[in-house]
Amino acid sequence: MKQQSQRLGTQPIPRLLANLSIPAMIGMFVMALYNVIDTLFIARGVGILGVSGVSIGFPVMMIMMAISAAVGIGGASVISRRLGENKADEADQVFGNIIFSILIVSLFGVIGAFTFLEPLLRTFGATDNIMPYAKDYLFPIMLGSIFFSFAFTTNSIIRSEGNSRFAMITMIIPAVLNIILDPIFIFGLDMGVQGASVATVISQATVSVVVLFYFLNGKSSLNLQLAALRPQWLVIKEVLTIGMPAFIRQVSGSAMMIAINLMLIKFGGEFEVGVFGIVQKLAMFTIMPMIGVLQGMQPIIGYNYGAKNYLRLKETVSLGLKVVTFISFGIFLLMMTFPEGLMMIFSGDTATIETGAQAIRIMFALAMLIGAQVVSGGLYQALGMARPALILSMARQVLFLIPLVLILPYFFGVIGVWLAFPISDLLAFVLSMVFLWKDKDLFFKSKSDTKKYEPATTS
Repeated sequence: MKQQSQRLGTQPIPRLLANLSIPAMIGMFVMALYNVIDTLFIARGVGILGVSGVSIGFPVMMIMMAISAAVGIGGASVISRRLGENKADEADQVFGNIIFSILIVSLFGVIGAFTFLEPLLRTFGATDNIMPYAKDYLFPIMLGSIFFSFAFTTNSIIRSEGNSRFAMITMIIPAVLNIILDPIFIFGLDMGVQGASVATVISQATVSVVVLFYFLNGKSSLNLQLAALRPQWLVIKEVLTIGMPAFIRQVSGSAMMIAINLMLIKFGGEFEVGVFGIVQKLAMFTIMPMIGVLQGMQPIIGYNYGAKNYLRLKETVSLGLKVVTFISFGIFLLMMTFPEGLMMIFSGDTATIETGAQAIRIMFALAMLIGAQVVSGGLYQALGMARPALILSMARQVLFLIPLVLILPYFFGVIGVWLAFPISDLLAFVLSMVFLWKDKDLFFKSKSDTKKYEPATTS
């Protein structure tokens, strides 16, 4: 086993969490920056209808990412625990089955590009004015689904073995390439929204080649072998069971966007869909640092749980919760203080700025509660506890946000869509605290307690 994996059980927790989280945060920050700049170029180069088209098409892309997340994050949890148990051969078998799953998923993406793309977009709320932009953006991405699936999935695998720096690099490479290629394709080649999509596919293809060489050149703790590609259904079942919360979280994010777009079209119009497209990219930008912290925590938690080192697990949870709570308060202050300035980055239109600023202030009114929600579901996922991880992953978007989005606009109009966000944050936070309190003896136990602990929520 390589040193990058062994340090998960030996290095001091504050230093280890920093070493794993900071690269993840940087990588997520750059990826979020790319999403923001991508939207900026589309808003400035195509207009608010172009942003609306991307907003309508983005849920389809999120479904592709959801499947990759289920395979990648579920596989990362299994692999980190196998490495913690010193079962390197079994970790290699899991990795091979993950690659097999990626190939199958990608095939469906390509088939979908030629068969049901337009009916799907129509179902998701595309109007006649938005449809051309949505199709132009999504068609190349579905053709290149192999690159998205491979890059997205293997990033989680690389992080699971403790190589956070290379995981960061695999996020930075496509983001930087995309930022460079976007103006060339959108403005230079006058390809509009499709130019942004083509730039994204090229960027993901490039990083996929880099990652493939990483695994083939022996730099990983894992070995990629042809024999391991043979599907073992028990392995795939374990990966997908643990990865299901990540799948639910991503799919519920897609369902959330569909519900929001439909209600904005019903109670507002195409203009509001475009405004939400901008605000949603800003929201992704703000949550990325907390996801980076979680990604740094998960391999530490999974490895030490597998090694039965519960004191290190507890220390990781306590420190991680403090960090994400601090970040959450920073996000709250930023969004309450400078919403107009953030919107002015994307548009000089007064109506767009005013509508977007109002939406930001309402949506982020309880942003200080987001950090605990992000971490809680990820903790159970890292431990391989699918049931609580699934419930917490579904809570904010499926149990609370989507129903509120579908109900509140009938009473408050478009404002009801924005109000659904802080109410959902509050309810999801309370539920997260209930779960963490039930398993407080695992996550927050006394340092003098070194006995093995079986959490209450596994039953």
